[in-house]
Order: sequence, then structure tokens, then C-alpha cells
Amino acid sequence: MLHDIAPRTGAAFTVDKGQRLTVIDPQGGQVADLLAFNRSDMAEVLSSGRTLDYASRIYLTTGDPLYSNRSNVMLRIVEDMVGRHDFLLTPCSADTFRILYGDDQPHRGCFGNLAAALEPYGVTPDAIPVAFNCFMNVPVNGETGTFTVEPPLSRAGDHIVFEAEQDLVIGLTACSAPLSNGGSFKPIAYRID
Repeated sequence: MLHDIAPRTGAAFTVDKGQRLTVIDPQGGQVADLLAFNRSDMAEVLSSGRTLDYASRIYLTTGDPLYSNRSNVMLRIVEDMVGRHDFLLTPCSADTFRILYGDDQPHRGCFGNLAAALEPYGVTPDAIPVAFNCFMNVPVNGETGTFTVEPPLSRAGDHIVFEAEQDLVIGLTACSAPLSNGGSFKPIAYRID
């Protein structure tokens, strides 16, 4: 069954060990922030630092495991049509829009959407880590370490598939940041098999 996440919103749901989560960019050029929590102990959470440390690279794709803060594999990428995702930048927030965009009445962003969606599972805002940003295109200059946020490389219908290695609670958004999405806001879809 296909589920839709409207532009600039988020959702939370469970995925059982062994199930596959497919995140789909229906229209192309849209980012989806993904979080994972161990359903039996919500203090175990997806970790950018552990994952990138063990992978020894910042661009993850098919075959790569995503680790928790306790160095356990939570998800494994089993199929990837795009090959460019970000695991460096935090979910956009009201502060992001205030500081980077100068908004005086900022949108709550992916951070606020994730906090609201995950609240019924007992997740507090301070427990929200760096997300795996599906389809987000963040080139890094190897000489200076500077980066830019460019439009996603995903085209309509492109997807990434994760296999759950634990029973998980997942948070997922249709990203709210104009810079991440080439200046537009579109839906995200997902399926659990």
C-alpha cells in the first residue's frame, strides 16, 4: 500500500525487522528526512556519526548499513536509484528558516514536523538526531570542506529501499526547506513491504 506525505509535513510509523521501506519521490526534486528509533528502546536512534565513521565516506548507497548510536545496524540500503543522499545536515527547523532565510514567521520545518509525528511514540524534540536526508544533494569541496545545498538529482518515480534490521519507529518528511528542494515543495510517498 502506498502512503503519501503532503508537502512540508511529516509522518511516523512502525516497520518490523525484515520489512522493506521504500521512499519514493513521486514528482522528482524533493527531499525526505528519515529518522529511525529502536521500537523496544527508543533511546537507541539512527546515528550519522557512527554510520559515516564506519563507512569512511559521506555518500551512502546500495549495500550500506545505517548504524545506531549504539553501533547496531538499524537499516540497510538495498536499492538506490539516485545514489546521492545527505547524512550531514540536521532537519530544517523554525530556527533554520529564521537564521538562514531571514523569515520572521518561520515554518516549523522538518524538525517540527518530526517532533509532532513522533510525540505519540514518546520522542521528545531533544531526542531528534541528524536525519538521513533521502535525495538531498550536498556536494562537499574536498580541499576546503565547504559545502553547498543543490537541487536533488532524483527524478519523478525514483526511490530508495531500506531493509529494517530491527523493529523500528520511523519518522519521515516531505522536506520544508526551499534550498534543499530547488525552490519548490512536493509530496513524498512510501511503501512498507
